[in-house]
Amino acid sequence: SRCAAEDVWFPNGMLVLDDDTLVLAESHADRLTAWTISESGELIDRRVWAQLEPGSAPDGICVDADGAIWYASVPQQRCTRVAQGGEVLASVAADRGCFACMLGGDDGRTLYIVANRYDGGSGASDGVVLTQAVDVGHAGRP
Repeated sequence: SRCAAEDVWFPNGMLVLDDDTLVLAESHADRLTAWTISESGELIDRRVWAQLEPGSAPDGICVDADGAIWYASVPQQRCTRVAQGGEVLASVAADRGCFACMLGGDDGRTLYIVANRYDGGSGASDGVVLTQAVDVGHAGRP
């Protein structure tokens, strides 16, 4: 392995958008950061894909067929769908922190959310998988 990018602020979920863009959730920077994936596999053209509101702390992410990204947030106890640039398009609230999300189901329009109470260590048995029907189906990788 080798270092492909440095100075990322608590990197978390990542996805490949349009086969040539890697998007990474930077939890401690409240942003989604993108790189172009060159033909040789190098990451170039680093840029902010979406600056999120303070305290968003994006964790797991997934992309839909419209090119919007869902991100899970532990402190905000929700999953939020944003457009490139950061405009909030939709949100799904939970009663505990959201750690990861993925679109799937028969038509790709079920948002699966992994959530848990987060208090620094105890409560590991409070984890749940939530589902929410959404309007736009899955795309990208994973």
